[in-house]
Amino acid sequence: MTGNVIFAHKPHHFFTTVLEFFHRNVVMTVALIAALLTSIIVPPDAEYLGYFDLKTLTCLFCVLAVVCALKNIRFFYTLAQKIVQCFKNLRLCVLALVYITFIGSMIIANDMALLTFLPLGYFVLSTAKQTKYMAFTFIMQNIAANLGGMLTPFGNPQNLYLYSKFEIPTPEFMGIMLPPFLLAIALITLCCLIFVRPEPLTFNDTPVRLPAGKTALYLALFVLAIAIVFRGIPYVLGLIVIPAVLFFVDRDALRKVDYPLLLTFVFFFIFAGNMARIELVRNAFSVLMEKSTLLFSVISCQFISNVPSAILLSQFTENYRDLLIGVNIGGAGTLIASLASLITFREYTTHNPHKVGSYIKSFSLFNFGFLFILTAAAMLMGAR
Repeated sequence: MTGNVIFAHKPHHFFTTVLEFFHRNVVMTVALIAALLTSIIVPPDAEYLGYFDLKTLTCLFCVLAVVCALKNIRFFYTLAQKIVQCFKNLRLCVLALVYITFIGSMIIANDMALLTFLPLGYFVLSTAKQTKYMAFTFIMQNIAANLGGMLTPFGNPQNLYLYSKFEIPTPEFMGIMLPPFLLAIALITLCCLIFVRPEPLTFNDTPVRLPAGKTALYLALFVLAIAIVFRGIPYVLGLIVIPAVLFFVDRDALRKVDYPLLLTFVFFFIFAGNMARIELVRNAFSVLMEKSTLLFSVISCQFISNVPSAILLSQFTENYRDLLIGVNIGGAGTLIASLASLITFREYTTHNPHKVGSYIKSFSLFNFGFLFILTAAAMLMGAR
């Protein structure tokens, strides 16, 4: 009788676990549903194999794996901690937290930068008893992560995809993104100067000692991953070397890779590929993209997020310059405009479950303000 009860509970536990997985990964779930629905209209065939950008998936996997290894030894946390220790003024400390996130997103991607540095922001402000600035700091860190990552090909996932798909030369890529990047820095700095007072700040922390051998090894792997992104080394080499090294040195890093993000790309590749084969959709999107690639990509991000927007809209235009700008600044705006924004929302509400409404209000005010200014500036500079 007892055995039957245990057996009866196993399917229930399995389905509960599966549902929790899909609930935690909303964007991936939406991507899966979109892929399945379009697969009904365009049944699977040989052309599906051409949907997938293996180089983008490999580069993303390699960068995520090495970043997880560095996080496991608390490399980024220790680096940020040392920088924040230099500032005893609250305004300067908030600026340091935001700039660290800004720079971090250029190196380790926007979502990883937030997962790394949002806890540091919480730690600093709660220890210094300045939690009244937590919502503002989190929102600025979120904007910094979304907009800071736009300068480099590996800073945002959509950048990596567009950089690879259109084979954009690195100097041209950075030249396209430099003006909105500099404007974003100026706006973020101005907001911090206006909304944070220069109050005295003191806090205690425990220094972390980095293991020298692993730190050197992981940094070497990180250089290898970046070399693959910049097309200096064949991506197949990275797919062999990086997992092999981490398998023997830090298997936990391989387990912690954001596989739902990789699956999100796979599902959206299928969705975008199918949409491009539906004549009615192809004609409609082509007309809209022709009218204004920038505006349509910015608007698209507000409803289906920036990564799927980049994958989908790239099927309907060769104007990668305006598409690149649009899907990057389009990460500001609604909560779903960027996966990074959902990460920030989850982190903030974990610590402040009773302040959801006020957070969304402040988040929307700042994000739409940034979105409007950056879009207007891009249009004045010739984007269309």
